Order: sequence, then structure tokens, then C-alpha cells
Amino acid sequence: MLALAPLGSLALALLPASASPVADLASASARAPQSQAARTQTLLDAGWRFNREEVAGATATGFDDSGWASVTLPHTFNGADGDDGGTYYRGPAWYRRTLTLDRIPAGRRLWIQFDGAALVTDLWINGAHLGRHEGGHAAFRFDVTDALKPGRNVIAVRVDNSRVPNVTPLGGDFTVFGGLYRHVRLIEVPDVHIDLADHGGPGVYLATQKLDQAQAVLNARILVRNDSLRNVRIPVSIKVADAQGETVASGITRAKMERGQAARVSIPLTLPQPHLWQGRTDPYLYTVTAEVEGDTVSVPLGLRSIKIDPEQGLLLNGRPYPLHGVNLFHSGRPGRGLAVTDAEIDADLDQVAELGATGVRLVHFQHPQEMYDQADRRGLLLWTEIGLNGVIDPSSAFEVNAAEQMRELIRQNYNHPSVMLWGLGNEVYATTPDVTHVLRTLQSVARAEDPSRPTVYAHCCQPDDNEKANISDVVGFNRYFGWYPGQDGSIGAWADGFHAQHPTRAFAVSEYGAGASIRHQQLPPPAQNVPESGWHPEQAQTQYHVDNWRQLASRPYLFGTYVWVAFDLASDGRHEGDRPGINDKGLVTYDRSTRKDAYYWYQANWSSTPMIHLTDRRLDRRSDAAVEIRAFTNAPDATLSVNGRPIGRAVANDHEVRWPAVPLTMGANLVSVTAGSASDTMQLTRVAASAAGASEVPEVVAKKPEHAPATKPPGQ
Repeated sequence: MLALAPLGSLALALLPASASPVADLASASARAPQSQAARTQTLLDAGWRFNREEVAGATATGFDDSGWASVTLPHTFNGADGDDGGTYYRGPAWYRRTLTLDRIPAGRRLWIQFDGAALVTDLWINGAHLGRHEGGHAAFRFDVTDALKPGRNVIAVRVDNSRVPNVTPLGGDFTVFGGLYRHVRLIEVPDVHIDLADHGGPGVYLATQKLDQAQAVLNARILVRNDSLRNVRIPVSIKVADAQGETVASGITRAKMERGQAARVSIPLTLPQPHLWQGRTDPYLYTVTAEVEGDTVSVPLGLRSIKIDPEQGLLLNGRPYPLHGVNLFHSGRPGRGLAVTDAEIDADLDQVAELGATGVRLVHFQHPQEMYDQADRRGLLLWTEIGLNGVIDPSSAFEVNAAEQMRELIRQNYNHPSVMLWGLGNEVYATTPDVTHVLRTLQSVARAEDPSRPTVYAHCCQPDDNEKANISDVVGFNRYFGWYPGQDGSIGAWADGFHAQHPTRAFAVSEYGAGASIRHQQLPPPAQNVPESGWHPEQAQTQYHVDNWRQLASRPYLFGTYVWVAFDLASDGRHEGDRPGINDKGLVTYDRSTRKDAYYWYQANWSSTPMIHLTDRRLDRRSDAAVEIRAFTNAPDATLSVNGRPIGRAVANDHEVRWPAVPLTMGANLVSVTAGSASDTMQLTRVAASAAGASEVPEVVAKKPEHAPATKPPGQ
């Protein structure tokens, strides 16, 4: 059994500290000089000039970019060609803008933070190169104080989404969108401040050392940097506020620092009668605020314990907690790739929450902070992973890059109570020693950074007991029984077999799913699915999920199950379903406008909100005189009528109600169903059957497109 504290402890060298009453915290804050005001953040999203090509001389202050396009961030430069099939742009692009400053205030440091830029980013200010970041999905910062001047400053950014051998991801069944696709901001802090040179992290970390009904014993770690020209001895304080804003614990210590030095400060805290973070039931959050010389940083605190048991599955705060949910690829939208707003991220999680999911696997790389913040507030447990996907490079430079991406992922998301698993990677196909070496390196980094949370690897395409599947603390398996023809048998029989052979190994089903186009309708669904064909009827996906969930739901030893995938996503190399460039296994369409029938199957099983949904509504032209009507519901029974005429009541059988041989009149038929307070309607049109026996269902041929890869291993 894996017994996990709510939050881990960073391996840090710490200064001694002592607890202190709230009054001391307030007086320490008051002693901060007025010139050392709190940190400020200024969004730099507007006013950029953009050009998608290599441009000589674009770093120069006097370069003429007046002919470039005007863009506002977030922005991707291959959003339009990244979801239409075939090839898409992978190469350099340039962004330029000006920043006018009244002054460079004394005693202040200025940093530029990129919340995400893919994949390799170089920054110049006023012609001076300030640094490079390699990796497309974590936040990163540059200290720009010495490069800025009063008046007009020119910022030039080169972003390149080319495949670079030493930068992960090198593979993956998804489009690599490039650009400044998240926010860019200017951060100003006092010259003695909470450290910003912390792998993009907040510089404040809370570890829970003991948790019971009486108290929570915590240890706060604050990273402090002295960028001033003087030696200092400064107060470092911290407080914990409850959901009503009342301070419930606080502490203070002093740090002695020479100029240019960084220190790591520890402060113990005791919180009486803690209110636990209880997942979807009660996601209670505290707010922790650290202060150094007027510079403050706030992070969330959710107090919870987690255990993963190979027999009982997941236990949250000592109680079994069914972990069922979806894989959520980074929020995206047609034509814009990953350049989405916070409101669109929230809307995605609205659909996940309404589904009744208790967990989300964030694939296949780090997501924006809004996703983690919202998961905290909504009580969703997260598996989050770095972009080690499909392919590795044997070089030491690649290993270093992957390790840094793991470190960034953990530092930036350490304080989120929603995060329960650190993912080492997904479906690396090779079986060479280089693969296991990289995975072992990532395992070591993760355990050093955060020993309180387990690691996980999503395994596919080799034997279940392959060495790759035994490196992480727990393991997930990507299994597509009933979809990909190379995977024979059933998911339930497979899971029972693995559990019997490895009774002490905790495991999850990290992916299972089937493709579906809302434009493809067929009843009954095909006896055998042909994934590479141009025919993905929605009914085949629905039946797949009904069959698979009924098997998974009855196996409590699985610590989690994750549908692939919440929303259709851009995968420009795919040529299947109703159009190229899309992975259509989503429960919801890529544009988020249509929930497929399989979505409602899970909602009936997972949600307690009264619901009923009539299936097969998009097969709205029927030639049969009588048809079967089916609905998914979480009610015990439902009542059906057609054109206002009662058909009758049906009892639900495992969240499904059926009315066989319901007569339809020629023309339009309004079908209505009620189940308690829930109701649904759809319209079916009866048409005359073809006298020649013509069918709307095409002959299914698995035709390999001209530009498709010669082979594609099973997977997403």
C-alpha cells in the first residue's frame, strides 16, 4: 500500500524558525519599507507583431516590423493547419513588441514570465539575448532588470516548434502547436523577495507532516533571494487563512543573507481542527500567504491524505473513493490550437464536472495553471505528466531536458491538493536500455522533489510486465479492447489476469476509448470496428463504452479508470472518421458544441444530478414502422410518449431504459421521456424505405491514405 501525505516535502537546506502569534506577523509586515511595495504583475498580451518564418536581424532594436501581422496573446502560429490533416508548420516564428517604462525604480527587480511557449524560446530585450528555454508547456521566467531602460524598450521573442532531438516531446499522436500560446507578464518585486528563479515555481511550499481530526502539523518552506547590494537580516512570515479569510495559523522567523545570496527558510505551523479537502464532496481550501520585505506570494492548501491500495483502490482521507474520469488533452479550439482563454478552460471543466467525473488525467504534458486552480476548487483529483511521449533520444542532453521538465512540473504544481500523481511519460515504444534509463532518471527526480506523491507511467504496446512498467510507484495501462483489432479479449478479463499475476502491484486503466463521428449513424452498430476507415458510427462508440464500463465498474482493485478522451482533439497525422486531422474518440466534439451519446452513459453512471437522455437522436430519419427507443438515466424508471400519446413506463436496468417496437407515423414524430424531475425530447422522421434496397451505411474499407505513416502502433 502507498500511504501518501497531502503534500510532499522538498529536499531543502533550511534555516531554523519559530512559531509566532498573528500580531508578530502584522508588525513584521508593517516594518517593510514603503519603497519595497508588494509585487505587481502587468499582462503583456496585447501589442505584438508577428511573422511566421525565420527573419534575419529581428533582434535589433531598429528593425522594421511594420509589415508584420498584429496579434494578441494567447496565440498559436499553426492553429489553422494543425487540425486539417496532412502536414503542418513546424519551424521558427518571431514576436516583437515595445514596452515603455517611466523609470527603472531603485530597489526593484523586473522579470518577464512566459506561462507557456512551444517549443524552444529565445528572448532579446533591446538587442541583448537574455536566455533560452527548451520545453513547450511549463512556465518560465527571465530577470530582465539590467536589460531594460527608461523610455522605449523592444522585446523580441523567437519561438520554434521544430522537432529538436534534445527536447521532449519527440513523438505523440497530437499536433504540436507552436507560439506564445499562454499569457506573458511583467513581474516587479523588491530586490529582497521570494525567489523567482525557482523553475517557474512559486517559491513557497507546504508539507503536511501529521494530519488528524485534532490538528494538522505543517512545515512551510520559503525560498528567499537577496538581489540588493547589502547584507540583510529580514523577517520571513507566513499565515494560513480559512475559506472565510480568517487567520488560523501563522509563523515568523528571520533570515540572515549576504548580498546576492538565496536562502531556504523553514517555518513550522500547527492548524487546529483542520477542515479536510474531500474531493468532489467538499473541496475545502485554505490560503497560505508568505511575506518577505513586502513581497507576498499566496498558494492554495488542501488538507487530505491519499492511499493507493492494490486491493481497495484509492482511499481519500481513509475512505474508498471511486476514481473515474477522463483524459483531458490541453484545452483547444478549432483553428486556434491551444491558444485558449481561462474562460474556455473553465468551460471544459464545467462539462467534465457535469459528467460526474471524480478525476482527470491531464495529457500529454503540463497544462496551464487555471486548470490546476479549477481542479482544486472543484475537487477533481489529477494525474499530471510531462511530455515524454512515444519516442526518446539516447543523448544525455535529452535526459537533462526531460528531468528539467519533470522538475518544472512538480515545482509549479506542488501545492495543488488536486494533484495526486506525477506522470513520468506515456507509451514509449522502444524497448532499449536508453528508455528505462530515462524513466529511472525521471523517477529519481520526482522522488527527490516530492516523496509524498507517487509516480505513474502509462504503459502500452509491450507485455504488461515489461521493465518500463515497473519503474514508477504505480502504473496505468492504455487498453483498447474492442476498438483496435490487435487487442483481443475483454478489458475485464485482462484486468483480472494482471491482478492475479501481480496482486501487490497497484494499477489503473489510464486509457480506453473508441472513435465516433456525430455525422456517422448506424443501428445496429457494426459487429467489428475498423478504426482506420472513414466510418466511425456514433453507436459503435456508445456500445463500446457501455460494455467496457460495466466491466470496469465491478473491479474495485483498479485505483482509477480514465476514458480516452473528454473532447475530440487535433492530431494532424490522422486520416480516419469523417475528416482528417482529428482524433474523434472524445465524448464531446472538438468545438465543444455536441455531447455524444457516450457522454450521457457516463453521466447516468457517475452523476447524482437527476438526468435522462434519449440516444440515437442524430439517426433522425427512420424507415421502419416501429423502432426501439433507448435512454440513459440515473432514475429507477422512466415514462415515454410519442406525439403526446403515452407509450408506457419502463424500469431501468443498469442505467438504461428501453421501449421495444415503438410505432412511428410517417413524417415527424416527437419523442418525449420523463424520469422524476428529468426529461428529454427528440424528433424522429419516418421516411419511406428504398425500393431498391439502398442503405445510408457505406461499405467500410480500411483504406490507408497517401500521407499516412506506414505503421501506427496501437494507442490513442
